[in-house]
Amino acid sequence: MKKVLIAGSGIGGMTAALLLKKNGMDVTICEKSHKLGGRLSYIREQDFKIDEGPTIVLLPEMLQSILDEAGVARTEYELLKMDPLYTLHYKDGSTYRKYSSKEKQLEELKEKFPGDTSGFLRFMKDMDISFPLGQKAFLEKSFTFKKDFWTGSNIRALMKLKAYKSVYKSLQGYFKDERLLQAYSLQTLYIGGNPYESPALYSLISYSEHQHGIYYVKGGYASLAAVLEKALRRLGVAILKDSELTGFEVSGLNAVSAEVNGKKIAADYFVLNGDFPAVSHLLNRYMPKKKPYTPSSSCLLLYFGLNKIYHKADVHQFFMGSDFSSHMKAVFKTKELPEDPSIYAFHPSVIDGSLAPEGKGVLYALVPVPSGEGINWKEQDAFIEKMIDELEKRGFPGLREAILWQKVKTPLDAMKEGLFDGGSFGLAPSLNQSGVFRPQVKPSILQNVYAAGASIHPGGGVPIVMQGAKLMASELLEDAAKYREVKTSG
Repeated sequence: MKKVLIAGSGIGGMTAALLLKKNGMDVTICEKSHKLGGRLSYIREQDFKIDEGPTIVLLPEMLQSILDEAGVARTEYELLKMDPLYTLHYKDGSTYRKYSSKEKQLEELKEKFPGDTSGFLRFMKDMDISFPLGQKAFLEKSFTFKKDFWTGSNIRALMKLKAYKSVYKSLQGYFKDERLLQAYSLQTLYIGGNPYESPALYSLISYSEHQHGIYYVKGGYASLAAVLEKALRRLGVAILKDSELTGFEVSGLNAVSAEVNGKKIAADYFVLNGDFPAVSHLLNRYMPKKKPYTPSSSCLLLYFGLNKIYHKADVHQFFMGSDFSSHMKAVFKTKELPEDPSIYAFHPSVIDGSLAPEGKGVLYALVPVPSGEGINWKEQDAFIEKMIDELEKRGFPGLREAILWQKVKTPLDAMKEGLFDGGSFGLAPSLNQSGVFRPQVKPSILQNVYAAGASIHPGGGVPIVMQGAKLMASELLEDAAKYREVKTSG
């Protein structure tokens, strides 16, 4: 039985371990932390808990099908469908509520933006064609060999998906009102991308919200970490916690062992699941020189324990700033603290009583901010207080009186946790870091070293990272099969 050593137990590492073990590999996970799950973790305080990282579940069918394949039964977790999806609150006092139901959405548009109903219908009709096209061309294939990307069908797909335009620019062909342009372009921020620069193919995210729905994992997204750890142990995957991989011993074009906590662990195959730009130094000698990586945006994250639940609030809400383009410019261009940013708020206690004591709740707020070290976050108390004021004024009346505890995470904390340049979503999804231009599942010339995670093709977002892990596992298994064929014939 061939041995696989996986370094890192984020969702990509755990998914890969389950798939490889199910296919007959002897799998070991080494994790530098004391717990599995990576960014699928909780912020805890007393009897309160709330997701620390991802919250919105997109592409539920992809997530479920991969978990099915990995041996995780649907009875082990529960997805709750959001309806409405979420509400956007604009500075002029207007709102826009998104729905899965096309009929409800049209009613909302006719009431709020009657001039844009036909544009919405054209958008959905065009994306009905574009989504399966993009999924087949770019989500279901890896591009270890560049020739696999530059095919006639892929080039036609890129043109059809208008990859030469930005998300925002492409949406101008459908929507006239600036508020709707924001409502259908901000989704690139889910993966840390600038809607004014990210390729138009990422407009498929906002389409997917309507077409496939937005879900919530009961107990929080982080509850999946425990579900997957249970599955790993059930299948017999070896788990080494507090164990960091710091180097490889290489012979020819193959790694023969890895150094973990100062000791050598031999294996036939190795997988890196840390944020790839931050761990790529382990492969520096075996990778071609390339332009510096560009990190995704980062986040200021605020977590609260409350003495109440805001029952009239949506689970997900967006409080838009007065000038979205200025906010994006500050995040991606000038790398400054935004003056009047948009804020995402997550209040799962509306539908999940397991996160706090009875009658109490949790709240999470996310503000897109620049990655890197350009802002001194130790001196931004006034900015943080301003964000709390905005939340209280625009969506959560009496918030300050309701706060029992609060915690803050900044880009500096993200950097300490091993995220490249403090970017919260891996590499930025720019044109030159998408598809074939993104690090692939075999990122170096070493024949038995693989990679998974948000910075590896096809990219960020939990289901997409899981899909990347599936692509990686498939390629590893194919390589193992070819090796057996060569050895047998020899």
